[in-house]
Amino acid sequence: MANTTSSSNKPGASAMDKAKDTLEHAKDKAQETAHGVAEKVGEVASNVGHRASEVASNVGKKADSAVSSAGRGMESFADTVRERGPQSGMFGKASGAVADTLDSAGEYLESHGLSGIAEDLTNLVRRNPIPALLIGIGVGFLIARATRS
Repeated sequence: MANTTSSSNKPGASAMDKAKDTLEHAKDKAQETAHGVAEKVGEVASNVGHRASEVASNVGKKADSAVSSAGRGMESFADTVRERGPQSGMFGKASGAVADTLDSAGEYLESHGLSGIAEDLTNLVRRNPIPALLIGIGVGFLIARATRS
């Protein structure tokens, strides 16, 4: 004779089914909660990213403003050198050259800002990669030597 009893006829089968249903329900709730948490984490990360971008932009603007201000200061100092420096002779020519250099450097800083300087430096390195590499190695050597105890 074959065994015709099914699992629903066994004692405790309904308790087993209820436990499975409860487990499935708990699993579904856990997945929903995890999905909700993941969405919230994504929103928070996006907000943090936007805030970091805003802060970086503000820092960049302040740095450009500081560089522009330094350029104006250099131009002002160039005027002072022209006014108070010797006007003739070898020292007069030297002070005039220093004032001209300060003036042109100040105009460059004021007009180009930090981003312009970075772009010009990048172009310089692209045009002269070997000297730039050698300068980098030399500076690295000097820094390592200076920081060695």
